[in-house]
Amino acid sequence: MSMLQKQPILVTGAAGRVGAVGRTLSELLLARGLAVRALVRREDDRSASLRRLGAQVVVGDLLDLHDLHRAIDGCAGVYFALSVSASYLEATVNAAVVAKHHGVRAFVNMSQMTVSQMSISETTPSPQQKQHWLGEQVLNWSGLPLVHVRPTVFMEVFFLRFSSPTIRQSNEILLPFGNGRTSPIAAQDVARALADILSDPAPHIGRVYNLTGPQSEDMHFYAKEYSEVLGRHITYIDVPLAPWRQRLIDDGLPNHVVEHLSTMALLHQQNRYDRMSDDVRQLTGTPPINIREFVRHHADAFGGISLSSDSG
Repeated sequence: MSMLQKQPILVTGAAGRVGAVGRTLSELLLARGLAVRALVRREDDRSASLRRLGAQVVVGDLLDLHDLHRAIDGCAGVYFALSVSASYLEATVNAAVVAKHHGVRAFVNMSQMTVSQMSISETTPSPQQKQHWLGEQVLNWSGLPLVHVRPTVFMEVFFLRFSSPTIRQSNEILLPFGNGRTSPIAAQDVARALADILSDPAPHIGRVYNLTGPQSEDMHFYAKEYSEVLGRHITYIDVPLAPWRQRLIDDGLPNHVVEHLSTMALLHQQNRYDRMSDDVRQLTGTPPINIREFVRHHADAFGGISLSSDSG
């Protein structure tokens, strides 16, 4: 039995909805017989569900050093992730300091692929992306046994959350992506890759993994894929960035999140997400799911599958 099987692995962001990376990762590790300590922000139905699965639940805040000591003390490994937040860099430094103090044997950092195109003199308009780059620098300086995981765009964001309402209403995908190509990945595939790393981290220490979906295409291609699965003609419409951004503001999203999403859209227009990697298959032994599989799985969110659709 390995050290990571005897001691728990801390999973931050574990209380995400079903299908989210932290929640799915917790389930995968528990299914492998590994001990999981799940850090959550509050007690609710999601934390209760984690306990029923066998996780040790710790309520705490990544910005509170005392909470982090309670969460990390005794853990052999840490999976660190935080959703888009103006406090991301502070949370990263807190986690690094406490993990270093407690001598963890693996610190797996959820970053993003945009960092691979950034440097001391090259950044983006997104404060979040800049914090991810700075966070990686801090972690590299820390001397922790690190693994950086850099996924590309998640299918669950632009391809589900921001596309399902307009597909249901008008069979349209309204995004300001221009004709840029992109290689979205499903959260479940990121979680599978993370589970393989954390189950036996030693061979991965010092590595950087770039995770993409199985194809990089423009939005017109993906609209055809939606059409094939749903049995309806789905059209991609390249909408102007400014009014799309204003709708995010009108929907009440924090300015930090708005700037991040708007920058991602702008980078798509510049074809900066046209990137491919085989890291998911190499880590897990199986390829990531494609957009057809993803749309089929979430068909109800898009208004269901027509009887004339491709159900193969």
